[in-house]
Amino acid sequence: MRSPGTADTSPLLRLTDVGRTYGDHAVLRSVTLDIRPGEFVVIMGDNGSGKSTLLRVACGREQPTSGEALFAGRPVDEDATDVRSRLATVIDPGACYPDLTVREHLMLVALAHGHGDAADDVVEEALAEHRLTDHADAVPTALSSGQVQSMLLAAAFVRPHDLLVLDEPEQRLDSRARHDLARRLADHRDRGTAVLAVTHHEAVGAAADRVLTLEDGVLASARSADRRGSR
Repeated sequence: MRSPGTADTSPLLRLTDVGRTYGDHAVLRSVTLDIRPGEFVVIMGDNGSGKSTLLRVACGREQPTSGEALFAGRPVDEDATDVRSRLATVIDPGACYPDLTVREHLMLVALAHGHGDAADDVVEEALAEHRLTDHADAVPTALSSGQVQSMLLAAAFVRPHDLLVLDEPEQRLDSRARHDLARRLADHRDRGTAVLAVTHHEAVGAAADRVLTLEDGVLASARSADRRGSR
């Protein structure tokens, strides 16, 4: 994560005329989007408009059929070491280790991403922030769906990240957790993290700098978000 005061105005994520097709079906069409460090962008749109596909292209999970997707000036590939060390995602609802407890899951992520001797403190802080301390020794099948989502979010925040890519991160969270998430994302944005999120939740959208609408695979409109309520 970039430290405060190290300004960089060049785009961290750049999508240029991105298209994505499956067979004869065009899901994304000529999408162009720049996101800079310290910028929080929200994508909204109806089901089937291409939002999740856009996120998968943005994080390198899928390659565009046409156009270009760049992270830090290079083609984005989620398997590349420089991308994995700087980009964290929550886009798969079931992306957890079923035999590990919550604490073990977060510890594995923390150690794998270089926290070393600080891993214990990082994990305990994440457990507390996401109200998982009392469930730290539970496996995912013993958690509610909202607690599993909190664990996935905690794992993303434990990782080093210059860019967060999140697909409806508020899903299955209770009202308090959703507002906590909006505040947390705004805090990370203010510390220099770039955030790209699909959401349907008003509080998360209000924390963003820009809210874009995707319609039938095309970015159809944009507006600056009112962030007064996110501070």
